[in-house]
Amino acid sequence: MEVLAHHIYEYNKGLRNLVLHTMSSANREKAERKLKSNHIKYYIQEVSTKKINVFFGADECVEVIMRIVADKSLNELTPAEDFILGTLLGYDKKQQCSRLLKKLQNEELPKMRIA
Repeated sequence: MEVLAHHIYEYNKGLRNLVLHTMSSANREKAERKLKSNHIKYYIQEVSTKKINVFFGADECVEVIMRIVADKSLNELTPAEDFILGTLLGYDKKQQCSRLLKKLQNEELPKMRIA
């Protein structure tokens, strides 16, 4: 719960627009109370019977996450969805591009049209 409190602090200070916090599902109610009391939008994804992913932050960012991960686990994301998630979480953009290119390595590049 201390790490969650620190993530909330970082969000409130404007250091992050979106946070992904993985935690024990036993602390779900505490986490929800804390986020609600801070008026922070959140989305909880069950990882297993013992773990949950708590996404929270700016309304728009959480809304995008809800649409991307609502019906799948993080390891089932498409390369593009994975890229969007990483970018929204504030991961290094160059590393995200490298990661995306690696995942797309065997896919054929679309033909570019020049108008």
